[in-house]
Amino acid sequence: MSFGGLMALRNVSFDVIEGDIKALIGPNGAGKTTLLNIVSGIHQPDKGDVFFLGEKLVNVAPARIARKGISRTFQHVELFGNMTVIENIMVGQYARTRSGFLSSGFKLPFVVKEEREIQRKSEEILEYINLGQRKDEPASNLPIGEQRTLEIGRALATGPRLVLLDEPAAGLNIKETRNLGEIIRKIRDELKITVVLVEHDMDLVMSISDSIIVLNFGEVIAEGTPLEIQKNHEVIVAYLGEEEEIQRGYNAHT
Repeated sequence: MSFGGLMALRNVSFDVIEGDIKALIGPNGAGKTTLLNIVSGIHQPDKGDVFFLGEKLVNVAPARIARKGISRTFQHVELFGNMTVIENIMVGQYARTRSGFLSSGFKLPFVVKEEREIQRKSEEILEYINLGQRKDEPASNLPIGEQRTLEIGRALATGPRLVLLDEPAAGLNIKETRNLGEIIRKIRDELKITVVLVEHDMDLVMSISDSIIVLNFGEVIAEGTPLEIQKNHEVIVAYLGEEEEIQRGYNAHT
């Protein structure tokens, strides 16, 4: 994938095992968000394919990809701030209903029935992510930690099998990040949803990931378990630079 003369991704290839939490890490500008944008259909790659459960996703519209079972969050929170907390969850569910968002304004019998079911499921999701008590508040009133949690809840509302989380811990304090980690684990362990996580908070990544991919300048430079990645020389150099790595080695032996 290139943008003008800039090669954003080159020869990137890996698998995500169903039921895993897989982290994508790397320095700023490594191509992590671009990769999520390709998987979710926002960008189309210049070359190559993306497969989900055996189906090609290249040249498939984002809405259709969502219906196939892939949902996502964004680097910058993308909530409907003028809607209530529960309305934000309900919007996520309309993508999977017969009536859809616009036709819900016509109170036909099957639409009314679906509305009740959407309301019920939305309340369940809010309870699951510990936001049930905030359901009638405007989403814009929530602190950033709860806004990010709500965005994850809205992603869950589409009934996904795979969730792509783009820097969900950005702007969160230690307690909020810990709570976020618990929610991501619950999603995987209890709901059996596979998670691909782009994140800069290494404590979070190392504590919840089953496996990690490291990108640098648009290429995969390492893949492995958290312990393997922590010890990988190329990864350390990518993050700290060659001089810092030499100094780390010197300090470790003095």
